[in-house]
Amino acid sequence: MKDYSIETKCVRAGYTPKQGEPCMIPIVQSTTFKYDSTDDMGQLFALEKEGYFYTRLQNPTNDAVAARITALEGGVAGMLTSSGQAANFYAVFNICEAGDHIVAASTIYGGTFNLFGVTMKKLGIDCTFVNPDDPAEEIAKAFRPNTKVMFAETIANPALVVLDIEKFAKLAHDHKVPLIVDNTFATPVNCRPFEWGADIVTHSTSKYMDGHAMQVGGAIVDSGNFDWNAYGDKYHGLTQPDDSYHGVVYTERFGKAAYITKATVQLMRDLGSIPSPQNCFLLSVGLETLALRMERHCYNADRVAHYLNDHEKVSSVIYAGLEGDKYHELAKKYMPKGTCGVISFELKGGREAAVRFMDSLKLATIATHVADAKTMVLHPASHTHRQLNDQQLKEAGVSPGMIRFSVGIENVEDIIADLEQALTNA
Repeated sequence: MKDYSIETKCVRAGYTPKQGEPCMIPIVQSTTFKYDSTDDMGQLFALEKEGYFYTRLQNPTNDAVAARITALEGGVAGMLTSSGQAANFYAVFNICEAGDHIVAASTIYGGTFNLFGVTMKKLGIDCTFVNPDDPAEEIAKAFRPNTKVMFAETIANPALVVLDIEKFAKLAHDHKVPLIVDNTFATPVNCRPFEWGADIVTHSTSKYMDGHAMQVGGAIVDSGNFDWNAYGDKYHGLTQPDDSYHGVVYTERFGKAAYITKATVQLMRDLGSIPSPQNCFLLSVGLETLALRMERHCYNADRVAHYLNDHEKVSSVIYAGLEGDKYHELAKKYMPKGTCGVISFELKGGREAAVRFMDSLKLATIATHVADAKTMVLHPASHTHRQLNDQQLKEAGVSPGMIRFSVGIENVEDIIADLEQALTNA
């Protein structure tokens, strides 16, 4: 599928049926797979042979969908997880252990901020958060000798900060670590971070990739570009023998697929955050229309952002598609086809006005979810970022009155009419 456009890959990549086989990716709803001899299965457990033996590690449905997402991102290998949060955890924990350090953008999603800043700290992995807008020389001060990875989001949730991917990639590589980028909001339809120097990409597939709030899932895709062997002692989990697999060295045995193979056969084996084949099938259905929906999301969001920007009750609008937005030029560079359908804005009446506005909406749904076919709205300070203190909220770019408005694919005139009547009551 390498020579096909991304629209075609959304529909076709990852699965090519043979004669008499189903056109849709089949749901292989089975925990186990049968073999004719103990030796055949033994070779699978020893990583000496490819095949399926237990769905916690691999499943044909899951692998086909992972291959489609890998093709969309332009990577060499990918895997699916049971949630986007699990994807971010696996992506980092695959190369970090107690005593290691992470550098992460302070504007990342609240759940990921808590994962790195609180939960992983309990595992002995420290994290320094940096302002992605700071000059490179300032961000560079956060790196330590034990730093193993740098992490950021292409479009931050919900502050909508657009990442300067090339700046972050250079910082990471200058300090001999890979850059992991969460590409959930932009999707590979609008941004392909590998083309700008990122090494690993993660997704919450529950968002635009699914698009219909049908399943919770995550994905990790490896570009295959980071040279783990060049820093063998630093990434010894990949470059030195794994005692739990009879001394296999992942970089020697699996080459560019080493990172994803280790995450699958070691982390998924031990931690088990596998998505169900049924959920992966639902994800595959959503992926087929991803390019179409992203075009509509971006068109609708652009119309809504301009409407809000001109409204007398709105004090500020954050949307990179607006010419006055501070990230407009970065968005044009990295996402020329559009950013996403999510807008953040604030009313002149602050938090109280935001509550009145949200409670007055009739079409838009108050929900934790975002990046869905249906228009949804959320108050980050009260919901997704509730666990952050005032200083952390400020660092994340979340003000007390901020409203996150996820523009769906309904008729845009209906969305604007709903906004109009709700603003009247705000």
